Amino acid sequence: MLVTLAQNLCQLGCRCVVGVFSNPRSPHTDVANHARRRGLIVETVSCRGRVDWNTVRQIRNLLLRHNADILHPHGYKADLYAYTAAWPNRAALVATIHNWPSKRLSMRAYAVLDRLVLRRFDKVIGVSEGPSNILRHSGVAPIKISTIFNGVDIGRFGLAEPTLRKEIAPDGDLLVGFVGRLVRDKGGTLLLRAAQQVLAVRPKTVFVFVGEGPARKEWEALAKQLGIGKQVVFAGVREDMPGVYASLDMLVLPSLIESMPMCLLEAMAAGKPVIATRVGAVSQLIRSEQFGLLLEPGDVGGLALAILRLLGDPQLACRLGKNGRARVAEHFSAEAMARNYIRQYQQVLASKVALGLHLPCQE
Repeated sequence: MLVTLAQNLCQLGCRCVVGVFSNPRSPHTDVANHARRRGLIVETVSCRGRVDWNTVRQIRNLLLRHNADILHPHGYKADLYAYTAAWPNRAALVATIHNWPSKRLSMRAYAVLDRLVLRRFDKVIGVSEGPSNILRHSGVAPIKISTIFNGVDIGRFGLAEPTLRKEIAPDGDLLVGFVGRLVRDKGGTLLLRAAQQVLAVRPKTVFVFVGEGPARKEWEALAKQLGIGKQVVFAGVREDMPGVYASLDMLVLPSLIESMPMCLLEAMAAGKPVIATRVGAVSQLIRSEQFGLLLEPGDVGGLALAILRLLGDPQLACRLGKNGRARVAEHFSAEAMARNYIRQYQQVLASKVALGLHLPCQE
């Protein structure tokens, strides 16, 4: 989402710099590499722990070097560092809140601290009404809160070659996909148990998990335990996501917690039928039986039946895919998302200029 937003902001006349944290022990270069491939300016900010004052100094120097008007963090860690780095500078603070899904005690504490800090931001944007409502109940002034749904570049996903299918299903096996971080809240164990039921009926089906995360080993072990290891592929992080979506017969996202999932938007933009759970803003994106199939979270039997239904009814799958693509093109395009953000930026800067707290960029 961040890279798509930055690219479309540039196309609309903004100058964007993508800043990415880098921990020497765990660099996580995926976002930086993805942004560079899209032609964006990327700055890597080293961060060696929970509190690294050198990181704060690096961000301050970047703000000055790039003459930045807006500092726009994504995520609690970025929010905390951005707030600490920005206060002596003239840059306005705008944050995007995707969600606070983790139930771990330490992460809950970070979420509480994040919401306290966000009270001091100039604007806080939720990607769905769920996070926006949490912000209101957390003491963030309602005038500072807006909701902007995520958007995708429709053109990128429309005409791609099916690169993944050639690798893992060259014999024409049906391909059911999951895309996202491999974490428990995404419902991977539910999908694997549903896959066992599906494969009992349709053994020539391949289930592919695209992404990485701490639950990968657990899910790989469960696939073997269920006796379906040969029909389940863990493909890791891919750099050819349009080709991945083009390869799938459907995308399944059985999440227990969500906000506005980018993978659903991308799959629908690619014209693929989707199956998802009624969590977060998913029901606002998908009307069941019209733009995809929805079921209640945790319903393994229902998930298996929904997958079998689409596998056995190509006409239904095709109709849902076409309707979904039209839905995303009309309401969830990347350009519309970027224009909404620009309006928020302009309002924030106008308010700060009126109060004498900001000098317009001289470029």
